Amino acid sequence: MNSVEVTKSCKFSLSISDIAPDKSISHRCAMFSMLAEGTSEITNFLRAEDTMNTLSIVKNLGAIVSDDGITIKISSGGIKESSEILDCGNSGTGMRLFCGLLSSADGHFILSGDEYLRRRPMKRVTAPLRDIGAKLDGRNNGDLAPLSIRGASLKAFNYESKIASAQVKSAMILAALRADGVCTYSEPELSRDHTERMLKGMGAEIEVNGLTTIIKPMKKLLNPLNIRVPADPSSAFFFAVAAAITPDSDVILEGVTLNITRIEAFKALERMGADIKYEITESKYEPIGNIHVRYAPLEAITIEDNISWLIDELPALSIAFACADGISIVKNAEELRVKESDRISTVVNGLRACGIEVEEFEDGYSVVGGELKKATINSHGDHRIAMSFIIAGMRCGMVVKDIDCINTSFPNFFEIVEKITRIDK
Repeated sequence: MNSVEVTKSCKFSLSISDIAPDKSISHRCAMFSMLAEGTSEITNFLRAEDTMNTLSIVKNLGAIVSDDGITIKISSGGIKESSEILDCGNSGTGMRLFCGLLSSADGHFILSGDEYLRRRPMKRVTAPLRDIGAKLDGRNNGDLAPLSIRGASLKAFNYESKIASAQVKSAMILAALRADGVCTYSEPELSRDHTERMLKGMGAEIEVNGLTTIIKPMKKLLNPLNIRVPADPSSAFFFAVAAAITPDSDVILEGVTLNITRIEAFKALERMGADIKYEITESKYEPIGNIHVRYAPLEAITIEDNISWLIDELPALSIAFACADGISIVKNAEELRVKESDRISTVVNGLRACGIEVEEFEDGYSVVGGELKKATINSHGDHRIAMSFIIAGMRCGMVVKDIDCINTSFPNFFEIVEKITRIDK
């Protein structure tokens, strides 16, 4: 188990142009290329373990992939049965979206992953897919990987999801593209909408009406992608928090997607008092631009709405809560319990180890702002927990264990951290 020790940082002023490319969009670029006629061209693809696993799966499914280090080109003549087990690594996004993509493909497919992914629940995707005719099974009655998929004819559906989940929505949209009629998907609040934006940009007949998405089956293969993947706001947010909790500091985060469903955590940090400015520089599949964050004293807030828009950033936002004046509260966030770790428990236990008063709820927690203290934190193989407490270490010093998981999403994270403070591995 590798570990790192972080030294308390001094004030800093930094522009960051090499934030990790967006993981969610990178996954989708590789997968959606399988639905296109011609060659998709993708620049700034995230070369991290999770997304490279997705790219390997696409190759195993018959795509021709070339990579010159700058542009990845993907050509597909349709999904082909693979003799290999399709290894999703640590990626729940990869596994859940491939369930939707492969449910109507001709052949038999096995999806698996690492020890952490094999513990994560999959029934939220496998159950609705089974309901429309998918032949999909796994351990614990289809809830746990490895998952077995035998392509089948899928029925049109009108599905009302009880949770706002981009992964569930995306899996069902991918299934709908080859169903036997027009499908509708409704959710209680709008979750990330990269799938709808990208597939519509490729020529799919998808209409979004409030919280309902209407999908018509594909009449022909889609147009290939030609896209530069923007920087990941979830990755950028770690350094937004670093600036927000370090007096007299500021950071410019360049080339980030400014999709409204992806910057809610920045809006929450802004409500806490941080000085944040946004600048749109381009817009094709996604609005893209720069985010400038300056330190300011932080005040406690309550997070209970648009949870799906900032679910991944809540561990890092909790570090800001610990440095704020007052009691911050997170509600309606049960989804945190089925991430790479039970993030409610890992955040609560981590903050308590740092001397912060925290109360745990079934759907969230409360944090009493105080003074973070140096501690030793076990990430439990969760990259966002590891990175969040490394950022906390910029305030007080920190030892974080089990850091290899960071490579799944942000391979150059430590290079950027070292521009701010010293780390010892």
